[in-house]
Amino acid sequence: MDLGDLRTQIDAVDEQIVDLYERRMDICRQVAEVKIETGKKVFDRDREKEKIAKVKSLTHTDFNKTGIGELFEQIMSMSRKLQYQLLTEKGTIGRLPFIGVDSLGDDRVRVVFQGAEGAYSQAAMHQYFGDAVNSFHVDTFRDACCAIEEGSADFAVLPIENSTAGIVNEIYDLLVEFENYIVGEQIIKIEHCLLGVPGGRIEDIRTVYSHPQSLMQSARFLSEHDWKQISLPNNAFAARKVAEEKDPSQAAIAGEYAGRVYGLEVLKKPVNQSDTNSTRFIIIRHKKEYVKGADGISISFELANAHKTGSLYHALGFIIYNSLNMTKIESRPIQGDKWRYRFFIDFDGNIGEAPVQDALRGMAQETINFKILGNYIQVE
Repeated sequence: MDLGDLRTQIDAVDEQIVDLYERRMDICRQVAEVKIETGKKVFDRDREKEKIAKVKSLTHTDFNKTGIGELFEQIMSMSRKLQYQLLTEKGTIGRLPFIGVDSLGDDRVRVVFQGAEGAYSQAAMHQYFGDAVNSFHVDTFRDACCAIEEGSADFAVLPIENSTAGIVNEIYDLLVEFENYIVGEQIIKIEHCLLGVPGGRIEDIRTVYSHPQSLMQSARFLSEHDWKQISLPNNAFAARKVAEEKDPSQAAIAGEYAGRVYGLEVLKKPVNQSDTNSTRFIIIRHKKEYVKGADGISISFELANAHKTGSLYHALGFIIYNSLNMTKIESRPIQGDKWRYRFFIDFDGNIGEAPVQDALRGMAQETINFKILGNYIQVE
């Protein structure tokens, strides 16, 4: 028998598989109708375990046993996705608890940012809300989250990731801890400058102040000089210190915006080695709402069977199956639960769209501690 004959046989078997698959999906549709009438849950973990064990027992080799187990996990996953879709169409699951709004507010909103006057967070705030926005600043990211939770501010502006240094871990943890939600984002190009007192000279500098990440991002430039490097919690703090002490032997690495705020002179720019360095800021508030034109969604969840093969794949399958585009995935360790992780996912979509609702509801049913972190207009 030649290869062509064998392929013909495979084609015939594949046609039977497709026919059986469609018959199975039709029965699953009927199952969904029964569950709608009786109010039963889509995901029956014990039933699926029993089913997989049974079909694996019908095989004759270890290789086929493993393969048939994986195959039926996929088939049952697709069956559940079909059932979730039908439940959404019938309106059985209910609406998601987010309200679509035409805009985020008017000129009377109050905004909080972390850091001092002149921080990149303040620059991001002004780009998003305008220069006339009513604002105040706090010392820590937690303080900013508390401010909107208690109502002293309507929005907070927080940095969530840098294109060079990566994510800001604390922000991800705070998004889970607080009932605050992402409603917007702003991207700021980071161009670090060497700032000194008016009339200062580079050759007079002995000490440089900045945030640790800014010092790291400017390491190539700093390696050319024998300067003492001192870390501060925020670039704006560094600029303010140099301005207040008026010492020509001191300089700060910060943005040109901070230099203007504190009346410092730009002695050199840029000093960071990457010319594509940008920081993404999120706009959060203590309300479950989204602008109707929102096109980006952020979620978090934990896996019920964290160490089971394919558990993350099956959770993300709801995004794939609904033809949605995942743009980011991160993980953070769960405090007090060794070697377990919480996942953070970004994908394109609007909460008002049916495929997005299907994906969100499916993931909510099959993961634990699922949370929609926000729906917002993405910035390129």
